Amino acid sequence: MRILGIDPGYERLGIAIMEKRENKDFLVYSECFQTSKNSHFHERLLLLGEKIGRIIKEYQPDTMAIETLMFNTNQKTAMNVAEARGVVLFQAMKGGLEIFEFTPLQIKIAITGYGRSDKNQVTEMTKRLVKIDRKDAKDDEYDAIACALTCFASYNTLKIQ
Repeated sequence: MRILGIDPGYERLGIAIMEKRENKDFLVYSECFQTSKNSHFHERLLLLGEKIGRIIKEYQPDTMAIETLMFNTNQKTAMNVAEARGVVLFQAMKGGLEIFEFTPLQIKIAITGYGRSDKNQVTEMTKRLVKIDRKDAKDDEYDAIACALTCFASYNTLKIQ
């Protein structure tokens, strides 16, 4: 099984392709896709959509796992991230992927076993769970990997519901 993990954002989009082989989780690909602050927002959405479309075409995942949006105090940022999520969800549906959404709490529990883990704890545990060859991986990549791992951990339960 192959999962596309997404940490949504319009400035920085965490992308991970994970695969389960012989009951082990392998990282096939990951990146933090960045759009320019100097680009118009609509151009940034287009770039995100094109990138996800290419990733789906190249890696042919079966499933997408995406983090749900948590509203913070900055509603404009939250709305923009919601629009970026919409573009990603559109591409996943267009590509025929099964979609699962996870809250930050669900991801923290799946990765660290503790719902109040901080970002560093999730990142460090993700590094222990998955072999990541690159030293320059960004937080957004680790979040996308953690989201995909959460999907692997929950997949059989999710399919029953």
